[in-house]
Amino acid sequence: MSQSLQLLEAQFHRIAQLDHATTFLGWDQMVMMPTAGMQPRSEAIATLATMRHELLTSDAMEQWLVEALHDIDRGSIDESNRAHVSEMRRSWMQASAMSAELVHAQVLAGAKCEHAWRTQKLSNDWDGFLENFRPVVALAREEAQCRQAQRPENFNTPYDALLDLHCAGDSHQLISSIFSELKQELPTLLQRVLDKQLLRAPMDLSGDYSFDEQQQLSEQLMRVLGFDFEAGRLDQSLHPFSTGVRGDQRITTRYRTSDFADALQATAHETGHASYESGLPSRWQSYPVGRARNMCIHESQSLFFEKQVFLSRAFGESFVAAIHQYLPTTQAFSARDIWNAQTVVKPTFIRVEADEVTYPLHVMLRYDIESALINGDVEPDMIPQMWEASLQSYLGLSTEGDHAKGCMQDIHWTDGAFGYFPSYTMGAVNAAQITASLKEQNPQWRDDMARGDMGFARTWLHDNIWQHGSELASQELMSRATGQGSSARFLLDHLKARYIDELD
Repeated sequence: MSQSLQLLEAQFHRIAQLDHATTFLGWDQMVMMPTAGMQPRSEAIATLATMRHELLTSDAMEQWLVEALHDIDRGSIDESNRAHVSEMRRSWMQASAMSAELVHAQVLAGAKCEHAWRTQKLSNDWDGFLENFRPVVALAREEAQCRQAQRPENFNTPYDALLDLHCAGDSHQLISSIFSELKQELPTLLQRVLDKQLLRAPMDLSGDYSFDEQQQLSEQLMRVLGFDFEAGRLDQSLHPFSTGVRGDQRITTRYRTSDFADALQATAHETGHASYESGLPSRWQSYPVGRARNMCIHESQSLFFEKQVFLSRAFGESFVAAIHQYLPTTQAFSARDIWNAQTVVKPTFIRVEADEVTYPLHVMLRYDIESALINGDVEPDMIPQMWEASLQSYLGLSTEGDHAKGCMQDIHWTDGAFGYFPSYTMGAVNAAQITASLKEQNPQWRDDMARGDMGFARTWLHDNIWQHGSELASQELMSRATGQGSSARFLLDHLKARYIDELD
């Protein structure tokens, strides 16, 4: 191995250790930390982020990268290391676009905004939220402009530069093309589904379900889906999420005593994220090439577990016994009753509670707003009006004056994660496409799911997605796994099959 590659690997290993510490400080901040700890914790995380940035942008990094790529070209480093070094270079470029001062300021502003949002959302305090949100937007715009200036040939707008952080390899043109097809076909499909579902009266699953019982049921679901509790845990948080490192995956969900189905879907979703992370190549775990390809692929894994598996009738028939065991009052509900209740399609205000058919419309609403916001076409105080107009246009609903159900419902914008939302619908597209290939190559899939045996799926996902980390570009990864790049047609076909033909 060349000296330059050794030095690069040593530096990225140090960065990985800082990432490890930041991950669990952040998990504790979201799950267990007392309110009074917000300021010192934010400062600690900001300091670690600054240290990370300084390591990644140190003066020697550029020279090491140049030397390592030259060594590959002349054969003194094996060609198999090209993606390894290229991903290091991509990480270095992303970091070098920003100053350490900007990184530090963003962490502090985001932590302040997110922490206050927790109570401001509950009290519908838009004005209070806006006071903290304006600095987050200003800093995000500064970041976007820095990133665009670094690679103007790659990014037509500042927003495109932020989109690349979450959807690397899936261009604005590809995403816009897929969204355009969905916008064209979803309204008609939605009306057909609504008309069809007028003929059925879904069972009311509401009841009195304790948090403890739901926690045990969620843990059982995770076991069936293949989660290893020797290498992870489940907790509660205001907004479900998955984080952690190899050997210590942290999942959170949220419970409501009146309902059990939403928590189970959230648990299945986060188990998909954790499964992907735990399946990434261990030999590259300290390096960028060993990380998830992008969030469009990451969300495909979570949505595969949630929508393609958990919501399938075959899996539901196998899991209903566990629901009856941990929640005895649900014994009045059959697997079909529960499936019917969970597949009701109805325009609603809350994105995380939306059904599969309307969910992409929620995402595209946010995509429209955040792209205009980062590009400077609108200002933060205009968001409620834009939200109201878009919600009326996309879903025929109104949240005027109720910001908790409207533009304050999501956590993503509070810490400046602009460009993330498109990955949800791209993930749904990819999940449907991956499922089609998986089923074609595993014709016994229905029988396996009906037994609650997910081994075949985890093996296929490991072989075709997880083990590759970031060695392949996202569209190359999709092409190798499914035979073609991402296509909206697979999601539309899936929705038609489940909600019109009921061939699930």
